[in-house]
Amino acid sequence: MGILHDEFRNDCLGLIDFIAQSHSTFHVVANCAKALADAGFKQLNLSQPWDIRRGGKYFTTYNSTTIVAFNIPEDLDSKGYRIVAAHSDSPTLRIKPKPETPAAGHTIKLNTEVYGGPILYSWFDRPLSLAGRVFLRGDNAFRPQQRLFDFNEPIGVIPSLAIHMNREVNDNFQVDRQEDIQIVVNALHNILPSQDILKQHIAEHLGVSIQDILDYELYAYDTTPGCIVGLDQSMILAPKLDNLEMTYAAIRSLTESKDSTQGNMVVIFDNEEVGSSTKQGAASPLLADIIRRICAKMQLDEEQTQTCIYNSFLVSADMAHAIHPNKPYKHDTTNQPVLNGGPVVKINAAQKYMTDADSCAVFIELCNEANIPVQTFVNRSNMAGGSTLGNILTSQLPLRGVDIGNPMLAMHSAREVGGVLDTTFLIRALNKFFSA
Repeated sequence: MGILHDEFRNDCLGLIDFIAQSHSTFHVVANCAKALADAGFKQLNLSQPWDIRRGGKYFTTYNSTTIVAFNIPEDLDSKGYRIVAAHSDSPTLRIKPKPETPAAGHTIKLNTEVYGGPILYSWFDRPLSLAGRVFLRGDNAFRPQQRLFDFNEPIGVIPSLAIHMNREVNDNFQVDRQEDIQIVVNALHNILPSQDILKQHIAEHLGVSIQDILDYELYAYDTTPGCIVGLDQSMILAPKLDNLEMTYAAIRSLTESKDSTQGNMVVIFDNEEVGSSTKQGAASPLLADIIRRICAKMQLDEEQTQTCIYNSFLVSADMAHAIHPNKPYKHDTTNQPVLNGGPVVKINAAQKYMTDADSCAVFIELCNEANIPVQTFVNRSNMAGGSTLGNILTSQLPLRGVDIGNPMLAMHSAREVGGVLDTTFLIRALNKFFSA
């Protein structure tokens, strides 16, 4: 099993390509929807009646940023669902309304606000672009037209202040979220600032009138493509590995899973990076509503619906921390995941993760059966950690489940680092989960 084996490299290149086509959460969901449709899944509308049957494969989206895909087995109540949950969003910068700001040097900047918890200094001096969605006037005020949008080329930069003017930059650098992270998009002296410069470029890009643009949601991204790096080609360097690596693996494993008597489901939520407490987030009743709706359409009574829920199992898939080569003391003394060491089970005594010994044992055995390595992560006892989807979902559904993720470095940086082997390892683990 060489590091350059075609399977590992091809899986990693597939992930890089998926990220390159998914510059916003809206593009993530659109690309997932296309992959599902190509695999024979039929799209459903949450606001319309469903025509679904046992043996069928379906998916539905909500607010264009959350997607749920599932099949319907013959014995749904006795088998329940095997669910993989991930999230579509990543820390970034969001463009504010009326963003154009006249600046010194005859430049024009775009005003931004922080989304999630990015490592802000990692966004400086990079070629940046914008992607998201634009709403246009339609026939009904309650149904404006939605268009995906992506400049697909560098349109700005956040320049660092020269060290000559900030001698302490390497000792105590602090980023002012209002002043320091505005994106410079114009430096021509003969162009006057206008409140509509961005809208003008959006209109030209979409081929519409500027008067037809009602609103937009646009987010910054680094235009530099992801790549495989290392003397041994063992690492992947790319934006948004957290959490598009989990999303890519989940959708791919579901679309490749063979028809079986097992009920399989993938749900990709939005807004995990800001707490999940939105209508399209994991703290909403969306997943519980969908499972109950499926059961009702299959004419299961309340007891059978409860049986379905209690027979289900959740894999909450969000990236995990690998031990940092330059800062090993930031990690637990005995639980130290490494790049290319396989998926990581995440454990927390304060229940920030849903993992317990029961669910951990299940996932370890699945990895054993898939013939892949598996690791564990626990925070240092004197260091607070984050949370993810698992424990949030269990506030809506009392599911058995485990929090897992691939090991990575530089989490929440504009460019993150993962292991090439781990992408394939995770796909194999989820394939086993869906088929065992």
